[in-house]
Amino acid sequence: MTTEAALENFSDIVYRTAYGIAGQNADVQDIYQEVFMIFMKYGIKKEYNSWDHAKYWFIRVTVNCFHALNKKAKRQEELEKDSYFQIESEKSTSISNDSEVLEAVQELEENYRVVIHLFYYERYKIKEIAAILEENENTIKTRLSRGKKLLGGKLQKCPLGGKGYGKKA
Repeated sequence: MTTEAALENFSDIVYRTAYGIAGQNADVQDIYQEVFMIFMKYGIKKEYNSWDHAKYWFIRVTVNCFHALNKKAKRQEELEKDSYFQIESEKSTSISNDSEVLEAVQELEENYRVVIHLFYYERYKIKEIAAILEENENTIKTRLSRGKKLLGGKLQKCPLGGKGYGKKA
């Protein structure tokens, strides 16, 4: 696969996935750039069985880059605490039709946020998410269920999925 073909076919997917799990524009840009740097180094030589295989590879690398960025940020945070120096970061604002839901999703813990993003925004099935994240399907189901309940509590509405807690509609 050529660099141009990869950019054309997967740049939107990488950007959406990075935005869905990282939320902050600077982090999204860092992740996006790192994914395509990794592609240039390793992925360009790789043989892909299908378009879906390549798509999974890009999503997996995006998630891995997010984890690496988080580890780096945590290490830096620890260093700053040790030296009694803290840097305030501004959260970038995003324009969205349903910014309250997007904000609530971004406030979730990482393991719930990633699964919610892939399921609702990227429209992957549980089996596909399990393959992408290299996790058990039951683990993904549990994270999705717990994530929906947490979102429901944050939004003070019924959890996603349309069922209330025993209340008749």
